[in-house]
Amino acid sequence: MNPAFAIQNTSNLPHNVGMKSKEARQTPAIQVLERMFALLDVLASHQDPVSLKALSEATGLHPSTAHRILNDLTLGRFVDRPEAGSYRLGMRMLELGNLVKARLDVRDAALPAMRELHKFTHQPVNLSVRQGDEIVYIERTYSERSGMQVVRAVGGRAPLHLTSVGKLFLSGDDSSRVRAYATRTGLSGHTRNSLTDIGALERELATVRQRGIARDDEELELGVRCMAAGIYDDQSKLVAGLSISAPADRLEESWVVRLKETAAQISAALGYRA
Repeated sequence: MNPAFAIQNTSNLPHNVGMKSKEARQTPAIQVLERMFALLDVLASHQDPVSLKALSEATGLHPSTAHRILNDLTLGRFVDRPEAGSYRLGMRMLELGNLVKARLDVRDAALPAMRELHKFTHQPVNLSVRQGDEIVYIERTYSERSGMQVVRAVGGRAPLHLTSVGKLFLSGDDSSRVRAYATRTGLSGHTRNSLTDIGALERELATVRQRGIARDDEELELGVRCMAAGIYDDQSKLVAGLSISAPADRLEESWVVRLKETAAQISAALGYRA
């Protein structure tokens, strides 16, 4: 969802806030967000820590106002305070930037290979990433011939334990993290096939680790089965999952080899070396 924006005239704003023209520009409708963006822009333009005084002058904000916003940004780790009265961008910015980079890169690397896999199977091929306790579908290739009536749209979410890709990510967690996930989510089910018992889930994850393939046997949606293989980056980190979805009676075991090969191809494009 895109945030709401309002058109405002910026002629009364300080020149050094970063205006590139005298024309009206889009600014956030919430004033504190506009001020926060201005502070982050100034910090981003400096390699060294910036004093509160310099930030106040550059943004046109009163020092007390800038101080309050910077304090909140520090709490969220978006800004660091290496010493009293000076600020720089925080590690949270790097973490989020790396997440965005990984997701953009994996989509670009994956799409051509996904199309080829779809041509081979004639069934939907999905690219998903983990976001907290869910997976998020970020790309999909499919055609009307697949016969799939119930599909997960790009941007859709689903619980980790009910999906093939989600199980890939859970299989990389240690036992304590898996049990913590089970406690947080309650392992709620969507169908009669859903794994709602921690023991059953742990046995399933052990199989995933052994075979390098995860499955969804009508656990998220009745009539739909999936198989998934992991995609890894240049740091050997699991960054996404590639899955084939099909009507339950059309998913072919022979696709496993091609699925693994395609996932390996995408991983290699991201710099992964087995």
